[in-house]
Parts: sequence; structure tokens; C-alpha cells
Amino acid sequence: MRTDPADPQLACIYCRMSEDREGGGLGIDRQREDCEKLATDLGLTVVHTYTDNDLSAYSGKPRPGYEQMLAGLRNGLYGTVIAWHTDRLHRRPTELEEYIDVCEPRGIQTRTVKAGTLDLTTATGRMIARQLGVQARYEVERMVERQRRAREQKVGRGEYCGGPRPYGWESDGVTPIPEEIAVIREAAEAILAGASSRSIAADLNLRQLYTSTGARWEGGTLVRMLKRPRNAGILEHRGEEAGTATWEGALDEPTWRSLLDIFADPSRVRTAHNVRKYLGSGIYLCGVCAEPITSFMKRRGEPKKYKCRKNSCVTRDLVLLDKWVQSHLVKRLQRPDAADLFASREEDPVDVRGAQADLRAARKDLDDLAAEFGAGQIDMQEWRVARASARARKEAAEAVLATAVQVNPVVGLLGAGDIEATWKGLDLSRQRTIIDWAMTVRVLPVTTGRRPGGSYWDPAGVEITWK
Repeated sequence: MRTDPADPQLACIYCRMSEDREGGGLGIDRQREDCEKLATDLGLTVVHTYTDNDLSAYSGKPRPGYEQMLAGLRNGLYGTVIAWHTDRLHRRPTELEEYIDVCEPRGIQTRTVKAGTLDLTTATGRMIARQLGVQARYEVERMVERQRRAREQKVGRGEYCGGPRPYGWESDGVTPIPEEIAVIREAAEAILAGASSRSIAADLNLRQLYTSTGARWEGGTLVRMLKRPRNAGILEHRGEEAGTATWEGALDEPTWRSLLDIFADPSRVRTAHNVRKYLGSGIYLCGVCAEPITSFMKRRGEPKKYKCRKNSCVTRDLVLLDKWVQSHLVKRLQRPDAADLFASREEDPVDVRGAQADLRAARKDLDDLAAEFGAGQIDMQEWRVARASARARKEAAEAVLATAVQVNPVVGLLGAGDIEATWKGLDLSRQRTIIDWAMTVRVLPVTTGRRPGGSYWDPAGVEITWK
């Protein structure tokens, strides 16, 4: 069904760049200049220019400028489309067919700087357009194959495969930036010591230490950055670890895998209803039934309380209990023998070197099996059986390394000049980790009422033992 033809003298320009390597849209500007010159030579009036910068026509992602142009064509605003080349308009046959459906009934002409005129009102013109579309798609697919092969070759050599500048390194992906490497290590140590990603992100923003793109940190952004295999000098290809990289990692592998283990802990997932707001929630224990106690408020406006979660054995003023526990901890840390009590505490030893050797051997076995299967030296069943065994050894070694690094959260306090001020400066997640690591707090039943001296606080109702 044909519609009224649009005025062929009224033209729009469409410019697109798949990847703006120069920045600032300079490639778009060159296309626009060439298209405007063509419009002048043809005596056409350019009504509007549409652009899509840094967007591929092959990927299938929405192109806002292109969609706006199609809407204008449907509304009869333009009778001619000017582009630098037909491949600036389309790389996919489905898009070309939609474009033909819009242009053919309205008699819209397509003029290009490099490929001449496309007359979509005739069968011959549409055939030529489709042939050019097939050729453009072929060129893109061949380019993708070359790029994929080049990446695989680089991965095989442990080289950087390109992309946006990774935080911690220059744009070449290899040269370290000392200031950013220090941030990665600082953030990793803080996470291992119990700090939350949100508190670390807030601190970095306060210090004006932003991401590689200059954006402010968020908790999720920081976690994604710390989880990258490149931080441990490990290549990543198609979402999987692909061997040792040529650059030096910001973290050793045991530290990085320990981070992954912490991030994988479901209890770290924070939602609006499970974020801990108080020091002792879920950490302090009921002195009667040994169940954790949690916070609650009986009526709006009344002081918050701690209460035995399961059996309601004990109830205690939240503010007073937290103050007592914190005062008890700070006083203990200020004693001369504090280092002997806390700094010497050791966890179960982990054979890091043995696990790393097992991991290297398992990776080599997987690579050798892939090569043998590719060369036809083993069949599919043999490859599957051997691969399952090698992968099991690899995962076992990774599990050992995931628990290899455990940071003593109290060490930073022991070395502080003003322990009380340092404690107050820690975020709640860090304070909770220290309490949980250093002491066991049991809350005992007490009688209510005023104590001798006028206080309502009974220290006999709290039993603290050092771990």
C-alpha cells in the first residue's frame, strides 16, 4: 500500500561510528562534513542530522538516532536520506528490510558519499541494496573472526587482549599505576578484615580516589573490580580463567581467592531488610539458652532493646549494652599485654605452595587433554573422564587457596596511637567483625530497678570471654 511521496528536496543526514577510538566524535564530524557537501552538490536542503556514536549496527543494540530517523521518515518529514556509506545505515539484513518497507512506498531516496544512490522504489535498486547488505555483513563477520583469532592467540601468550582501561593499570593493560594498585591492596585487606564494600567505596570517594573512568565508587562497582582475575595476574577469556598473564598482579593468588570466597558468602548479600544496624545483633548470645540476641523496639519512640531471639530469656537496653562492650574492648586493647592476647592468635595453617602446585598441575593436564582431543589422540569419552578428574583437582586446589588468607581484624587497633579514637572511626561492619573475632558476649538475666549509686546498669548481667 503506497503513501503520499515525501518531498525529495528535504533531506536528513545519518552518521554512525561503531567505535569512537579518537573520542569526542571526530569520526562523526568527518562523516557529517562529507554528507553536507554531497547535499550541497545535489541541491538538497538538510533538515536534520541524526547520529549514533560508539554504537555498532551489527550488534543489534538499539540505535536511538537511527530509530528517530525512521520515525521521521514514516511521518513524511524527509524525501532523501544521506549517509557516508550504506554500511553506516545497516549491517543486518533484518534492519535493511525494515528500512526498505519504510522508504519504498514513500519514494524515499538514499544517497551516499561512497556507494552512490540506492533507488529502493525499483526491484533492481532493492536487489543492489540487499547485495550491499550481504557484503557488509560478510565483512563484519570476517572481521569478527580475525579479532577472535587474534584474541585467542594473545591469550595463548598470556597477553592483554584490549578493552577499557582496567583499574590499576595504564591503557596498555600491563603498566601498573602505583596509586591505584595501592587502592586495590588496601581495599582487599579491608574486606578480609571485615569491612563492607559500601564503607570502602564511601571512603575512596571522600578521598577523591575514583574509578578508571573518573566515576564515583559504589559498593557493587568495587566488588566487581576486586573480583577480576587480572588482579591476581590471571588471564580471563570468555568469562573463564585462561592461565597466567604477562603482567604482575596487584594481589597474590591466595589473597584474591580468599576475597572471592568472602564475596560468595550468602550472608554478605545486603537487602533493605537484612542490613545489620547495631553492634551486637546476631553476635551477642543469650546467657540462658545460648541463642543469638537481636534488636527490637516495643513501641515507637521507646529506647531500643536487645532480646533473646528464640526464647525471650533476656532483654537489655541496646545503647547501654553496646557502650559497655565497646568500653570493655578498648580497655583490654590498651593494656600492655594486648598484643600477646590478640596478635599471636593463629588459624589452621594452609599449605599454600602445595595448593598452588596442584592448581598448576591440574591446569596443565586440562590444556594437554584439550590438545590431545583436538589432535584426535583421544576420543570424546576418554576426554570427558580425564577432564572431570583434572577439573576436580583444580577446584579442590582453588578451595584450599580460598581460605588461605585470613586477616586479623584487631591488628590495626593494636598499632594505633589512640585506640579509642581509632575504634570510633571504624565503620559498623568492621567493628562487628572485631567484636565477633575477639570476644564472646553472653547476656545474663538481671533484676530490674535502680542499682546502688543510682545507675540502672548491672555489669554482672554481661559475661565477656576473650577468644
